Amino acid sequence: MAMRSSPRDSISNLPDEILGKLLSLLPTKVAASTSVLSKRWRNLLGLVDNLCFDESMVVYPNEEEAESGSDRFSDFVDKALALLGNSPIKKFSLCHEPRRGCVDAYQRWIFTAMELGLLELHLHADRRYSRVVIETEFFTSNTLVKLTLSGVYSLEAERVFFPALKSLSLLSVSMLDHPNYCQLVDGCPVLEELFICDADPWDPPCCGTGVQSASIKRLVLSLNLPGSKQDHEVAYLEAPSLVYLDYSSYVFENYQFTDLDLLVEARLSLRLWDSTNDYDYSDDDDDDDDDDYYFYVDDEPKEAIFGDVTKLVAGISHITTLHLSLDSLEAFHFCCESMPMFNNLLNLSIESNKDKGWQVMPLLLKSCPNLQTLVIKGLLHRVTNRCGDACACIPKKHKNEKKKRKIVKEEEEEKLCCLWTCEVKVLEISEYGGSFLELKQMRHFLGKLKCLETVKVGVDADNDNNSEFLRANLLALPRLSSKCNIQFG
Repeated sequence: MAMRSSPRDSISNLPDEILGKLLSLLPTKVAASTSVLSKRWRNLLGLVDNLCFDESMVVYPNEEEAESGSDRFSDFVDKALALLGNSPIKKFSLCHEPRRGCVDAYQRWIFTAMELGLLELHLHADRRYSRVVIETEFFTSNTLVKLTLSGVYSLEAERVFFPALKSLSLLSVSMLDHPNYCQLVDGCPVLEELFICDADPWDPPCCGTGVQSASIKRLVLSLNLPGSKQDHEVAYLEAPSLVYLDYSSYVFENYQFTDLDLLVEARLSLRLWDSTNDYDYSDDDDDDDDDDYYFYVDDEPKEAIFGDVTKLVAGISHITTLHLSLDSLEAFHFCCESMPMFNNLLNLSIESNKDKGWQVMPLLLKSCPNLQTLVIKGLLHRVTNRCGDACACIPKKHKNEKKKRKIVKEEEEEKLCCLWTCEVKVLEISEYGGSFLELKQMRHFLGKLKCLETVKVGVDADNDNNSEFLRANLLALPRLSSKCNIQFG
């Protein structure tokens, strides 16, 4: 019987340009390994325009060589770049452990790639041995549009100029000092996206303490430095072209947020330094001009919580969409001296759980006279003696007659509930569990929001078996608005 002939190698018959595009989708080490397939593949690496060098993919013969570092990785990168010659590349990624004595090689690779018409440059060095310094008199590229620095990369340049750079990411760059950070941002005149993450527990905040740029439109800033409270003094932001802000940080002692007139959407995650479980307003705080203290449930005076977000909140008061984490609600309550009017706010989204209070919700809703959509992730919240008229929870029992009289007064003022004047048309609830408190909260919303047209409820996945029962309970609730339609998702 004659042997069946092997199938034709149709991939190898593709044009060089197509094969180069296919190899560009692979890690460079894998792409380089194809050179041993046949003579047809031997020189195709030179057509790759996306180079990704990751030292973690290098296989060392023994642990000792891996610990000390060898020439395997350096030799591979040098050979790959040599094969490219003068061929243009679009993307260059380098992820490695910085080795002593190899800094010159790292800089040579970076500058070689930048000379080949590079569009994207991504550099990451693990924190293991020493930092990687990009040291040059003039750090520049006319073609680069996206730059990422992370790990122990440090920039020391007399001048920086990236006339085409649109996106800059600085991700836990522990060795980048503030002067060089400012010089880098200043050297990007058309920068539109800036991503900053400071998360090294051993370092004080650097890049995330201040942003000043006339061109950026999108800013994502994350500070997670729980061990440097003393360094959270002032945070500043000046960005007249900014449209979107995603800000996550422990609260600073003060803020300077200015020139944000074009800002449309803000997402805030403001974390307090201390737990607020023992904090709440006393009942006579309305007559007390001293704002330096809050009061414990048993009237024991406690110092005011660290931080003041008043100027931050005022700086974003003209936005149309606002997202608040559950911690941000408490930051607004404990660390904001005065709530501005959010006259343009149309969409408000909050997160909630049983450990965080809703004390600020009445004031916040009253400050949003044109609110159209209210989105709540989780209806449960911590019951306090100042939950207010935005929720239907029962206040804690008071111990003296003055507190009892105040309860009566609050009941008489129920007709002034902030929900009566709220213009919300769409209410979205996610992670609804159907508990007694949640059902009571829904009754409160449906019975007081007069403009409601659509209520969207997402049932918690853990309650799928009881979804029909939960839906029936909700549909049976009285609704103030005759246009109100309840939907389940």
